[in-house]
Amino acid sequence: MKRFAQIAVLCTIGAPVLAQSDAAQANNPLADITAFNIQNYYFGEFTGPGDATGNQFVLRYAKPVTIGDSNWLIRASLPFNTLPVGAGGQEVSGIGDFDVFAAYQFDTGNPGVSFALGPQVVAPTASDDRLGADQWQLGLANVYFNATSPVFQYGYLLTYRTGVGDTNGRQRASLGAIQPFAFYQLGGGYYTGGAPIWTYDFATDSYAVPLGLRLGKVTKRGNTVYNFFVEPQYSVFTKGAGQPKWQIYMALNMQFQ
Repeated sequence: MKRFAQIAVLCTIGAPVLAQSDAAQANNPLADITAFNIQNYYFGEFTGPGDATGNQFVLRYAKPVTIGDSNWLIRASLPFNTLPVGAGGQEVSGIGDFDVFAAYQFDTGNPGVSFALGPQVVAPTASDDRLGADQWQLGLANVYFNATSPVFQYGYLLTYRTGVGDTNGRQRASLGAIQPFAFYQLGGGYYTGGAPIWTYDFATDSYAVPLGLRLGKVTKRGNTVYNFFVEPQYSVFTKGAGQPKWQIYMALNMQFQ
């Protein structure tokens, strides 16, 4: 975490002038650019008994590919979880389930508008069964991003996945999520906004609806655009035990032009 903070500081000092288009596209999950993201969620409190905390550290890689005349974005994520899922709410740490989706990018006729839809696969790679669903999952992912304005950008990421095949005695997964996002450019590479993830578990009828406020800084060094931000989030609606009451989302996202 100390090293992560040092990198963030370097991104905000002595940076060259940033083009408006770079700032507008820095948060676009469908940007036609190879990207690598280092993300972290610190969960300060969960619903239910006890005062447990948790953490999720995520490595994410995204790459645009061309298949014939079609354009796709492949995005893969691997989390490292520390969650209170042990006996008596004890923390358990380890790798979580590997998630990948392939999104077909439709030609919207407007370079500032991105829309994509494609399949999602979740592999049961968790190093401890309690840190994952312990079953294969298939689903769909839909992404929309509007960057027609250099000042205000918005969109969403919508996903649904369900367990397939053997569930190893576990309840079959059935999880939906929508991540609305909106960003306002403040100038000088700084921006504000938010990108909380609202989740609903169809199997247990539980959900969490957080809201957040982000402060971010986008800079460009050479051919790489760096996007560092911190976004505290608070859940305004929850149902069921184990939902985060509040969390701190921070990340360093890199786009390689």
